[in-house]
Amino acid sequence: MKKLLLALMAATAGLFAFYARADDFPSRPITFVAVFGPGSASDTLCRIIGDALGNELKQSVIVEPRPGADGALAATYVSRAAPDGYTLMLATNSPLSADPHLIKVSYDPIKDFTPVTRVGSFTLMLVVNPSLPIHSLAEMVSYAKANPGKLSFASGNTAGIVAVATINRWAGTDIVHVPYKTTPPALQDVIAGRVSMMLADFTTAMPHVQAGTVRPIAVSRIKRSSLFPELPTIDESGLTGFNLDTWAGFVAPAKTPPAVVTKLNGALRKVIDSPDVQKKFHNVGFEGFSSTPEELGDYIKVQFGMWGKMVKDAGIGVE
Repeated sequence: MKKLLLALMAATAGLFAFYARADDFPSRPITFVAVFGPGSASDTLCRIIGDALGNELKQSVIVEPRPGADGALAATYVSRAAPDGYTLMLATNSPLSADPHLIKVSYDPIKDFTPVTRVGSFTLMLVVNPSLPIHSLAEMVSYAKANPGKLSFASGNTAGIVAVATINRWAGTDIVHVPYKTTPPALQDVIAGRVSMMLADFTTAMPHVQAGTVRPIAVSRIKRSSLFPELPTIDESGLTGFNLDTWAGFVAPAKTPPAVVTKLNGALRKVIDSPDVQKKFHNVGFEGFSSTPEELGDYIKVQFGMWGKMVKDAGIGVE
């Protein structure tokens, strides 16, 4: 009886301490880990949301970009971080949907993370250097076939890797793939003419499209974008069924306490869905919306399967 009483007291004390920690959370700065480098869409969104969340929780939010291996380095780091709610990753399809099918990773995209909330979806546009005589996907394919090996395709994330492999396989072209750690330097090389084209997110590409330093020819999602309704989709341009709907969502390390996740979810949903943050999202070409942790968890599982199929259909796989 004495042992049972001691065990119950210990369990009660532990439960009390758990809820006390949840009530006090956050008592120190929270870190947002961006999976790509400074100036990338991932970094930009972390800073927009971080500023608003800091005001909401009355605590600092630090943005820490950890680019490399298309987001896998950031995911590895976060999967090994303390599960206390103070380290969150702005996950995208790269580390959690595509990387495990493309490279060997040291984390499980489902088991090693705790979903917190969706953040929204990226739309990608296929852009080319304006000096090239390419104004459509058909002209790109014709030019590539007439000039074997002359065109190159930069990638700053897994969407670009899958896209160039899919286009080459579908069209029978040999467009050369040039990988980068993150989108901004890749886009700068397209602007400079060192690389012919790339699939870039609206957030990074919009200023350059507006300045005329790159030419957009198509968007990646199955439906046209409301921001650039005149641009056809890659699907309607000839590559039937092509649909790269890239996403973003916050995840924490596995075993993060449920009460902490609930508190983070509530605060993040409030700021993500706020008119001020929505306006900032719109200004950088991002479609933002939030979700429950369960909705994000289910979505990650679906996306993992979908990207696995796209990688297989493109004829690429684990290196």
